[in-house]
Amino acid sequence: MIHIISLGAGVQSSTMALMAAKGELTPMPTAAIFADTKAEPASVYKWLDWLETQLPFPVIRVTEGLGLTERVTTTRTNRKTGNVYYSNMLPAYVLNSDGTKGLAGRSCTYNFKIIPINKAVRKLAGIKRGQKTVGVIQWIGISLDEVVRMKESREPWSKHIWPLIDKGMKRTDCLRWMKENGFPNPPRSACTYCPFHSDHEWRRLKSSEPEEFAKAVEVEKQMQAVHKSVTTPGKFKGVPFLHQSLQPLADVDFSTEEERGQINLFFNECEGMCGI
Repeated sequence: MIHIISLGAGVQSSTMALMAAKGELTPMPTAAIFADTKAEPASVYKWLDWLETQLPFPVIRVTEGLGLTERVTTTRTNRKTGNVYYSNMLPAYVLNSDGTKGLAGRSCTYNFKIIPINKAVRKLAGIKRGQKTVGVIQWIGISLDEVVRMKESREPWSKHIWPLIDKGMKRTDCLRWMKENGFPNPPRSACTYCPFHSDHEWRRLKSSEPEEFAKAVEVEKQMQAVHKSVTTPGKFKGVPFLHQSLQPLADVDFSTEEERGQINLFFNECEGMCGI
């Protein structure tokens, strides 16, 4: 039985890894596995390079194919029919030709996170084909304020545990623990062009990492271009956007109501949990 950390390199999973390194979470993991989509912002890769120097166990980086960007900006051709198709990966917002709005299917997490991590875990643990007995304990970096994200493993040879939840820790507790132990704050780990970014995150990316924001703008343009070339019958040909406003990302106004001269009464009446 081996213990493996599923490392996202964000606040929670980084805290979990460093707590293990200090012996506050046991047993000591065999390794941490980081599924690299090749689409994280530069701040995450810089943080991961530093984090590796702090851990007594190895961090294994794995990537599926050429990475997510290659998949979401290119089309494929059916060898039998010659029709061009597009493998929808991102939950992009879609403007259909009849004016209706939609949301594309999401398979990026499964294909570029879960699959490569499982491949690496099977190899490390020596899991045999068809094995039904648990041979791996996978640590998942979900905190108490994210319990809705908890999911049991789909694989019979793996068991998920959530050490931060067992410790009763929320995200704010993770940040407090990092500060108390002299560690810097981790960046937010998410693909640069994730459609699930809040306006706050888009604005942070645009102001703090403008080169990464520019990459997201370019990916959106490439996605829209490849969608125009789809010829497979029945496949949606709507225009994909990364922002729910269905505006080009470069044109979206991410400023707050206060910055636009409006009074925001929302936080005077609400506890702020609606979007979580």
